[in-house]
Amino acid sequence: MAMQPPMRLPNGQIQPGIILLREGTDTSQGKAQLISNINACAAVAEAIRSTLGPRGMDKLLFDGQKVTISNDGATIMKLLDIVHPAAKVLSEISTSQDAEVGDGTTSVVLLGSEILQQVKPLIEDGLHPTIIIKGIRKAATY
Repeated sequence: MAMQPPMRLPNGQIQPGIILLREGTDTSQGKAQLISNINACAAVAEAIRSTLGPRGMDKLLFDGQKVTISNDGATIMKLLDIVHPAAKVLSEISTSQDAEVGDGTTSVVLLGSEILQQVKPLIEDGLHPTIIIKGIRKAATY
């Protein structure tokens, strides 16, 4: 992907930069893309949901060379080969949680995914994401 920076025209207006994408790159936007992102995050959360809690189950992961059996969310998230950009954010949140606190990796992934699942109907109804975020931030202050 190559990007040309924005250019200032002689009359003072700014002309947007040009973005070149690799062939086959998904360029969808809008409500459909937001729903797709939420669904991708939900799929990642479902992969580790059953490992949470005292009765959490182990997962058997095979990466092509070795087998790993674990019920640790951080380990599972590291071993998952996540390519979807939005779902990868959940993996990064898990990594950050593990680095900062050392625990709660599964919980942050499930919490993030659940918040997205709860706002999905709002997005489907046409509510703008900025308004949704304002509501979430306001709710977090109480």
